[in-house]
This record gives sequence, C-alpha cells and structure tokens, in this order.
Amino acid sequence: MKASLYHILNNLIIDQYRKKKTASLDMMIEKGFEPSAKETPEHILNILDGKAALLLIARLPFAYQKVMRMKYVQDLSLKEISLITGQTKNAIAVQIHRGIVKLKLIYSLQAIRLKS
Repeated sequence: MKASLYHILNNLIIDQYRKKKTASLDMMIEKGFEPSAKETPEHILNILDGKAALLLIARLPFAYQKVMRMKYVQDLSLKEISLITGQTKNAIAVQIHRGIVKLKLIYSLQAIRLKS
C-alpha cells in the first residue's frame, strides 16, 4: 500500500512540474515586461508594400480587380466570394490565379521601368 501511494504521489508531482504554466499579462507587467505599441520598421514596410499592391491591383482588368480585392483586401473566402458573385468556387479560384499572374507581370514591367 505504501509503495503504490508513494508511486502515485511521485507521478502527480512530476505531472504538476511538467504542466505548462500560463502567464497572465498582469504577472508579466509586474516582472517588468512592457508591451509596446511602437511600429517597427518591418511593420511600416509591410504597410507600404500593401499600399503598393493595392495600386497595382487597380491596373488589372475589372473582373480580376473585383475578386482580388474581395480575396486579399476584404479577406473573404472562396465560398463567400462565390456567394456574392454567383460564380462557382472553381471559377473564382481561376480568376484569382489569373489575376496574380497578371499582377506579377505588371510588377515586373514596373520594376524594369524603374531600373532604366
């Protein structure tokens, strides 16, 4: 009886020790952690790249513009886009793929113009 009790207690101690402990924000602040709302240079570059991508999307034909904005700006799923437009999910996926190909082409042409 003593041996099994010792074995059970030992396993409970080990289980308690191995548990992941959650850290609340209050405890982290007490220890000196300060969350910052400062924007990092990478964050600013991501914002600028996103705005540049939106300008390039505006150069696409209207059919591609529409689905690209729904997918990447409004963050809608293929199912949601298909419900809005009345097209099948496959047709939407094809339009998005073709839009991305055209977007890459526009981007590469713009990069060539900037280099020369």
